[in-house]
Amino acid sequence: MQLFGLTEPLWRLGAFLSVFVAMAVLELLHPRLERPELQKALKAQRWFTNLSILVLSSLSLRLIFPAAATGAALWAEARGYGLLPLLDIPPVLSGVIAFVTLDFAIWLEHVAFHKVPLFWRMHRVHHADPGVDLTTALRFHPLEIVVSMAWKIAIIVALGAPAVAVLLFEIVLNAAAMFNHANLRLPPRLDRALRPLIVTPDMHRIHHSTERLESDSNYGFNLAIWDRLFSTYTDRPGRGDDAIETGLTAYGRSAPTKLLWSLLLPFRRS
Repeated sequence: MQLFGLTEPLWRLGAFLSVFVAMAVLELLHPRLERPELQKALKAQRWFTNLSILVLSSLSLRLIFPAAATGAALWAEARGYGLLPLLDIPPVLSGVIAFVTLDFAIWLEHVAFHKVPLFWRMHRVHHADPGVDLTTALRFHPLEIVVSMAWKIAIIVALGAPAVAVLLFEIVLNAAAMFNHANLRLPPRLDRALRPLIVTPDMHRIHHSTERLESDSNYGFNLAIWDRLFSTYTDRPGRGDDAIETGLTAYGRSAPTKLLWSLLLPFRRS
């Protein structure tokens, strides 16, 4: 698939690198949390592990679903499959409906990965990260990435989502995840202005709290409306934005920064 002369992989890679570099610079300039125990060597180990998991997850995804989400949309589009083509909805409106529906589907999937024990075994790799920053947004076990893509493809085909809308959704979702996982201190006024529409770093960091009631809230990755609609929204952490503890206390601070340990975590007992 091409958009304005560029192929889908180039769009995705360009957007990823641009957002990654921007967030990395902003984290250095305006960090929210200063954690000495997660600095220097341990942070370097975290980044190595998280980026390695990203590479392994991407390879697994390409092996099992070579065409991924956009390819599924093109396949369904060529055959006229899905609810949106059946209803003959105008292309622009179809794109908006597909984008919002996919965002809700990802929110619902996220809730399921916390509530269903089998899924939680995979998802706890993401939450075990003791420090939350933009690389945490990339730390999803290959098994979780494959299950997530299967769910996404099912929604795309059932909807008959336009391929352009799917590509834009994938780019925005990836960028939004890096933004809201960033160890970034936003000006309070900006945070308040953004929260009604999109998930901010202070809002999503609550979801990574060591406190169970806090981690059982703020499931959104992109649009901020779903947690408010379903009463899973928490405005502020109990310890405050500058003192919040993140990660899974059962695993400590060091072990989750190791690559092999993280890859084997879904196969360990809870």
